[in-house]
Amino acid sequence: MAMMLGKQLNLLKGPCKIASVMTNNYFTTTKEITHPLQRKPNIVSAEEAVACIKSGDTVFASGAAATPIDLLKALTKYGQDKKLQDVTVCHMHTEGPADYCAPENKDIFRSNSFFMGANVRKAVAEGRGDNMSIFLHEIPQLFYKGIVKPDVAIVHVSPPDRHGFCSLGTSVDCVRAAANHSKMIIGQINKQMPRTFGDACIHSSHFDFAVEVDTPLPQHGGKPPSEVENKIGKLIADNLICNGATLQMGIGNIPDAVLNACHNHKDLGIHSEMFANGVVELVRKGCVNNSKKKMHQGRIVGSFLIGNQALYDFVNDNPFIGKYENECT
Repeated sequence: MAMMLGKQLNLLKGPCKIASVMTNNYFTTTKEITHPLQRKPNIVSAEEAVACIKSGDTVFASGAAATPIDLLKALTKYGQDKKLQDVTVCHMHTEGPADYCAPENKDIFRSNSFFMGANVRKAVAEGRGDNMSIFLHEIPQLFYKGIVKPDVAIVHVSPPDRHGFCSLGTSVDCVRAAANHSKMIIGQINKQMPRTFGDACIHSSHFDFAVEVDTPLPQHGGKPPSEVENKIGKLIADNLICNGATLQMGIGNIPDAVLNACHNHKDLGIHSEMFANGVVELVRKGCVNNSKKKMHQGRIVGSFLIGNQALYDFVNDNPFIGKYENECT
């Protein structure tokens, strides 16, 4: 967040100038993103929002289904047009083309992945990008300990409620930590981003710039498991998962096949860094009720998710689901 000690907040000239003036005092200088500030975000175009980024900056981007694809595309074009240099884009696994990793942009941008996705692997393999070897649960500590210091955080959120609170939606993971420790925050406010609970709240007053979009989230799944994958799933469900078990899962056909084979189980719980489509039907059938969990009893807990539209509809505005920063990673 760009909140300097002084009498007012007035950041940049040109298209990035902050319209509102805020008197700083004990109550208005906090960087805690759940605390409402006495200002409103500037609603601008994607091109205007990224114009605050300069050569040498470190930019954090939220990931998975919450990848701010519109803003990352605008950032790539802005970097090319303005001939920026040495901009680091750090993130977990992201969706979309990741054009900032293209060979022609190697002097403008450098990707630094905390959890690498397919769209940046070629850049890392060819030495144009970096991959940090780190456990998922340790990623927020990069920001809390000052190892990574973002100049700008680009986050993808739900529209604000009547109190001005947006939700980080499908990805809390390390996003909350990064946003709390960034000098500035740009929000991509999407009507189609689900509203989730737990650590997902961010007040819209913390956005230095906000861009409004209405675009579907990236999706995974929908392809049924193969016969072999179903056999693997059944073996796991029948031999390793007992009634009352708490499940942690990843993404892909094998986790989906395991969930598909759990429809006769009882009192299952979910406490996972992520969960996917198969959980929805297990909840509807009563197989997942989280009654035997030792932590967050009665609630599904995760830190991010990616799946199909049915999954996004299921988690939207659903208090049964809690998204937390690093407790599940």
